[in-house]
Amino acid sequence: MKVRDVMSINAVRILAGASLRQAAEMVAFSGASDLVVVDPNNGFVGVLSEGDMMRAVLPKMTEVIEAGGTLADTYQLFEEKGRQLADQAIDPYVIRTPITLSPEDPLQKAAAIMVSKQIRRLPVIADGKLVGTISRADVCRGVLNA
Repeated sequence: MKVRDVMSINAVRILAGASLRQAAEMVAFSGASDLVVVDPNNGFVGVLSEGDMMRAVLPKMTEVIEAGGTLADTYQLFEEKGRQLADQAIDPYVIRTPITLSPEDPLQKAAAIMVSKQIRRLPVIADGKLVGTISRADVCRGVLNA
């Protein structure tokens, strides 16, 4: 069985240059933990994870200590940083060389990568274009329904 046999062609994607606010809204709306970043021609650019977005707005420990060190101080810093970064482009936070798969890769390759690297979803790329994604659930469905 090949990746193409079980991948989803409805990948949650966002255009390079979009704002962090737009990315956060897309993550919240779609329930996806990762967004596939593409150019206007659907060319694959990279991946933006919700974890990377959260790390961007989390205050550093030195900032927390300087602000007073309380939980309230930390939360205030978190909100302020979020407001400051909301309209910033996602581009600096995009992972540009993530692990990807081809539609022709064997399904066991997807499973092995996902398990060994603790990845839930991988982009599927053909000729530099995003053609879909494959998730752990897709792999399970493919193997158990074979």
